Formats: sequence, structure tokens, C-alpha cells
Amino acid sequence: MKVLVVGGGGREHAIIMKLAESKRVDKLYCTPGNGGISRYAECFDVKATDIEGVVALAKKLSVDMVVVAPDDPLVLGMVDALNAEGFMTFGPNKDAAIIEGSKVFSKELMKKYNIPTAKYETFSDSASAIAYLKEQNSYPAVIKADGLALGKGVIIAQNEEEAVEAVKSMIDGKQFGESSSTVVIEEFLTGPEISVLSFTDGNVVVPMVSSMDHKRALDGDKGLNTGGMGTIAPNPFYTEAVAKECMENIFLPTIKAMNAEGRRFKGCLYFGLMATPKGVKVIEYNCRFGDPETQVVLPLLDSDLYDIFEAVYNEKLADIDIKWKNECCSCVVMASGGYPQSYPKGLEMSGMDDKGQVDGVFVYHAGTKYENGRFYTNGGRVIGVTATGETLQKALDKSYAAVDKISFENAHYRKDIGARALAAIN
Repeated sequence: MKVLVVGGGGREHAIIMKLAESKRVDKLYCTPGNGGISRYAECFDVKATDIEGVVALAKKLSVDMVVVAPDDPLVLGMVDALNAEGFMTFGPNKDAAIIEGSKVFSKELMKKYNIPTAKYETFSDSASAIAYLKEQNSYPAVIKADGLALGKGVIIAQNEEEAVEAVKSMIDGKQFGESSSTVVIEEFLTGPEISVLSFTDGNVVVPMVSSMDHKRALDGDKGLNTGGMGTIAPNPFYTEAVAKECMENIFLPTIKAMNAEGRRFKGCLYFGLMATPKGVKVIEYNCRFGDPETQVVLPLLDSDLYDIFEAVYNEKLADIDIKWKNECCSCVVMASGGYPQSYPKGLEMSGMDDKGQVDGVFVYHAGTKYENGRFYTNGGRVIGVTATGETLQKALDKSYAAVDKISFENAHYRKDIGARALAAIN
């Protein structure tokens, strides 16, 4: 089989490496890809959001399957366009991808179908949003852009001044373009965060191994929100009891709610959860594999990913048995100094070896380019240094040992990935 993966980050690298293990896949393509991906898949210079370009490329390559990985093309309707041309495609169609494409839609869906989430209100003018903040007078407060914002459209305001500034910069200043012309203001929830990616064909939902993302830029969960500075799996807070609660109160009700709305979801549905003192609540939905969660979840998959993608497309997910390795996995993201704000590109990297020069490590590329036998930085999050081990501590030790061998100017990474999980285990 020939498979085209759309996207160019660490998530796509992880998907490609797992598809490369399939006995059924003999040719991998990626667009636009990156330096690391180019070692395993033939890459093309078509943007992930170029629907016509991707459809034309799929035709030219006469592929058997297209995997649309990032949120933007899913929300724009790339899957619909590929399906219309007869391509077997993994990912939700436009109607279903709105579960991530609009925070307002997802919050109203949860309210309508009694799926547990934080209390909220939505606003499209800053004056009424600020009046609501003053009336509630409850901090921290969570302010979210309605649309997509590269994982950075959430501001946790610690006081009224920060909240007012966030509202004005989003609604009036169009901080995230049209994505922030409407905002959702939510109550602040407390408790451990849990990420659960799931395969679903709209009939059944099969959760993957749970994970824990580290969103803040600095150690101790301080600094700005990022797209994710590292992750571990499995998440120790996702106990059997919590898993049962999630399946009954969140996972199945969400699939049923989407079906009831005429928006059958087929693909990877990501549940961003918080285990609060009052039960597990949904923080957010994503309509695709999480990044960097995919980099710790897929290495633990012990089944053929192509078979799973095909079963989802054909709505036969109940017919296959998905197996997982009884191991732990850790991913430490090495980013460019200045991320998530401004940062340079084109810095030469040294110590770059796929296997991370440490046994049991693999380096997933997020923002790199490969020229004349050398790797250069080409993004904010540059690589995800990932390791498996029989315990979380062993996996983390390997990841950090490999991080020590890789360098580029002003490389920035957190030194406490997995610390909260280790404290929970011990």
C-alpha cells in the first residue's frame, strides 16, 4: 500500500514511523514533511492547508490512503475533498472537525448533552466580556479563542487586569485573527490533567494509552502556554476507575452526541480532561492526534496502524483487537530559545542521530530541515526526544541522556518532564 501523510511536525513523524512498521505499507509519502521525516518518506512541497494541491498530489501518486493529521486542513474540509475523489482517508470530515474548530460549538454540545465541563459564557464584544469578568470576580479565569490558534489560544488570567488585557487583545486586537473575534470565558478547574487520544469510527470508541502533556514553557509549569514541551505515558492519574467514569460520562456520550447532531466523527478524537475533586471534566476536544502526545502513545502501540486506519474508514473498528505494550514512554521537547514567541531558524544542530545515540531512544522531528547531510532548526519546537522503558523513570533517564548529546544555539527544554507523574507513582 502507498500512504500519503499530510503535515510536517513531530506528530506526523510518529505516525510515519508507526506506519513504516506495517507489513502492508511499502511506500510512504509526506507533505510538506520535515528534515527527519524526509529520511523515511518521500516529501513534497505542498502546504498542509492546500486542499486542491493535496488532492492533486494524491492523484499523481495514486495512493491507497491519505492520513490528514493537522487541525487546520481537517477544519477546512480536506477529508471531504479527498473522499469526494474516492480516496480512503483517515480523519474526520469538516462537519465533525468543528468539535475542535469552534470552542463555542464544543461547549454548547457538552451543555446540551450533559457532558461534564467547566462553567462558561461566550462573548463577541469586549465590553460585555469585561462586565461578566467583573461580575464573576473569580480568578484565575480561563479565556479561550473560539477558533484554532496553534494550541496557544488559551490565556489563564490570574487577576482582573490580566483578564481584561486578554479579552481586549483577543476580541479588539484580533490577537489570533478571526479565531479570537469570539471568546469563551470559563471557570478555572483544578486537578491533574489527562490526555486521552481515541480511535473512533462513529460506532465504537477505543481509547489509546493515556498521557500527560506539559503545556507551559518553563519548569514548574511556569511561563507561557506552548503547543507542548513534553509528555509521558501512561498517565498515573488515569486509573481503571477514572477510565470507566470517562467511558460512561464522556467518551461514549460525545460520540452519541455528534451522531445525534448529524456529525459522525471518524478518526482520532482527543479528549483533554481534568480529574477535578467533583469528577472528570472535559477541558477541550481535538479532532486529531495530539502533539506531542502522539510521540509517546504510538511507540506503545503493538498493533498495525494501517489496519486500524482502514477499520476506522470502513466503520469496522469493533472487528479488530488493538494491543498495547506494557511499558512507559517519555518525550522531552527541545525548542528554540524564545519559543513560543519569536525565535531564529536555520541554526545548525549537532549530535543528531535518529536513535538519539542512546539505546531505546528515537528522535521525532518537529521543526527541522535536512540539507547537505546536516540538520538545521526550522521551527519553535524542534525535536521530541522520546524513549521507552519498563518504568517511567527509566524512560525519562534515557530521554534526558539523549538530550545531553544534542545541541544547537540557545536550545531550550524543560528539565522536569514527568516530575508530577513520578510523584504520583511514588
